[in-house]
Amino acid sequence: MSSFSNRITRLFNISYPIIQAGMVWASGWRLASAVSNAGGLGLIGSGSMYPDTLREHIRKCKAATSRTFGVNIPLLYPEIEKHIQVIIEEQVPVVFTSAGNPATWTGKLKEKGILVVHVVSSSKFALKAAAAGCDAVVAEGFEAGGHNGKEETTSMVLIPAVCDAVTIPVIAAGGIATGRQMLAAMVLGAEGVQVGSRFVASEEASSHPDFKNAVIRASEGDTMLLMKKLVPVRLLKNNFFEQVQQAEDGGADREALRELLGNRRAKRGMFEGELQEGELEIGQVSALIREILPAAGIVNNMIREFEQAVADPLKRR
Repeated sequence: MSSFSNRITRLFNISYPIIQAGMVWASGWRLASAVSNAGGLGLIGSGSMYPDTLREHIRKCKAATSRTFGVNIPLLYPEIEKHIQVIIEEQVPVVFTSAGNPATWTGKLKEKGILVVHVVSSSKFALKAAAAGCDAVVAEGFEAGGHNGKEETTSMVLIPAVCDAVTIPVIAAGGIATGRQMLAAMVLGAEGVQVGSRFVASEEASSHPDFKNAVIRASEGDTMLLMKKLVPVRLLKNNFFEQVQQAEDGGADREALRELLGNRRAKRGMFEGELQEGELEIGQVSALIREILPAAGIVNNMIREFEQAVADPLKRR
């Protein structure tokens, strides 16, 4: 396989511009280290972790790989200050932030020599991230799983818009699971891709096997964005999904939706495998995922497909 050299691979000192998204209940040290060892950038998803748990995952990831890895932090996390302190103490080299104002923590992290990347859903927020000193941004389109932008801008529109708006490197996310999609994102101006749903269906992901199997059974139209009054999230359709949809159709306010969501709904679905009453966050690209693979196999397949698409872009298979 050919090697890549662009601003993203040089920034993170990685072989391939493939970043594994830091997904709650899926992205522990096993997945992050496996992706980094395969030549991409693995991220530990801290959104489902207590500070001590995050420290444990960082240390185990360090022991499992000598390559660059990072931590994803949702800025709405209630113990964000403790997470930041753990990351600084453990000398994590890269932090991806999301779901909040990048100006809050970027300066403090960069003072410690940590690279900071912020996830955005619009050019306006990309400009704010660049002004805050972020080293790169992730332009995440409406197709993405998990927390999503309220603007509903798809990747096909968002990626070139963000690339035109900022001069820092742009990483494309939302609806990317194959090498052909990776090439499309790069043609639109991105210098790397962040991949979430495809890595949920990996052997090393900490998500429940039943959830992984639900992902590979998904078809077009099996996901939808809900809870826009609270935190927009894309969900697989199940009993919980129907409860939320009925509540929203009935005019439920933020408090009613928060009560319906509860404290453990995501853990019950994605980590414990409760497929009907749990919250199952996944992207639209789940419709293209048909098998559970080792993380290294996913990275290698994407690079091989990318190279084939570059050599013959009009070939369908």
